[in-house]
Amino acid sequence: MTTTEQTDLIAVITKDHREVEQMFTELESGRGTPEHRRDLADHVITELVRHSVAEEQFMYPAARRHLDDGDELADHEIEEHAEAEQVMKQLEGVPATDPEFDRLLGELMRDIRHHIKDEEEDLLPKLQQACSPEELRDLGEKVTRAKKIAPTRPHPGAPDRPPANLILDPGAGLIDRLRDALSKHKG
Repeated sequence: MTTTEQTDLIAVITKDHREVEQMFTELESGRGTPEHRRDLADHVITELVRHSVAEEQFMYPAARRHLDDGDELADHEIEEHAEAEQVMKQLEGVPATDPEFDRLLGELMRDIRHHIKDEEEDLLPKLQQACSPEELRDLGEKVTRAKKIAPTRPHPGAPDRPPANLILDPGAGLIDRLRDALSKHKG
């Protein structure tokens, strides 16, 4: 990461949101082979899972600590993550040629776009006001590091709050990355 790159929490989360939106736009275009669309859906699921895990480990606990309505906001966001994770789990393995693929993908995109809007219009501005630049930079760095070891597949039954998620998520991430590597070798 270059020194000029923004590493504060707001920049890291917003950059992730823009990247997911780009993938959604490509999926909505309907272009590409069914295999490409399936691969892109798998990629977006991986990115969403890693992003969600990092938010649950660091951003939501910060909201609970720093914001008067932090518990309520964090609980709402975690609930939205759980709903999206159920859809991602259902979407796993559905061929892009199956009409269920587009239905589930549409549901996921609606859920995630709503979630992004909530975060960017409410939670992130509140955290930006409540936290010092140093705290935001520290949180951004922690989120970036957490994404590197986070699970890459949805685990709807996994804990979504500290301390259990801080202990279990890296292990699930390792297993997921091994599964990802093995499935690439088979393909």
